[in-house]
Amino acid sequence: MAYTATNSDFAVSHPVFARVINALKSFGTSYVEARSRQAEIAVLESMSDAELAERGITREGIVRHVFADTYYI
Repeated sequence: MAYTATNSDFAVSHPVFARVINALKSFGTSYVEARSRQAEIAVLESMSDAELAERGITREGIVRHVFADTYYI
């Protein structure tokens, strides 16, 4: 006689595992978002001071502008 047990949601039965998975997901999301913001910073840094002024951005304020929705600086 054979007994089988299936548990389709391993994370529910192992809360530590669930926390690790959630932390990895959060890290991945943050990493991807930071990479995309780095690209935006690079584009803005490649612009001339006149082009930045047209957008209302100073060269010193590029990072503040890019992260304005995330951080209060």
